Amino acid sequence: MPRRRPGHIRAALPLRHRTYDARPVIDGLSRRALSEIIRLERTRNYLEPGDVSTAVRLWKYYVRTPERQLWHDYEWGNTHWYCCGNPLEARALLDTVMQAMSPRSARELRAIVRKYDAVWNTPAAPYAADGG
Repeated sequence: MPRRRPGHIRAALPLRHRTYDARPVIDGLSRRALSEIIRLERTRNYLEPGDVSTAVRLWKYYVRTPERQLWHDYEWGNTHWYCCGNPLEARALLDTVMQAMSPRSARELRAIVRKYDAVWNTPAAPYAADGG
């Protein structure tokens, strides 16, 4: 009996459509780093697909908020964080992820996070209370 060719066998099989979970979209990261983030999000029990890109986005928007809003959040808390995520917890998650990544990929992510940390740590322009 002649052997069936693998291509004929595969052609008879139904097509399998891969469903991709949330793919991280982080500007400035290489494909290697993004694929490592995908792998971490699938294998670690403290991560879900899309968590790292969400954490970067939350931290990016938080550090760019006006100081009066940050002070308001410090004084009374922000109830908006319960539904949309706490940016301070997101920053802590980014630290954890950077420790779990390979040195090369972590360096790339660290450079992006460091850029936003610089905005966070930049002192505000001093102002005079007496108007002068």
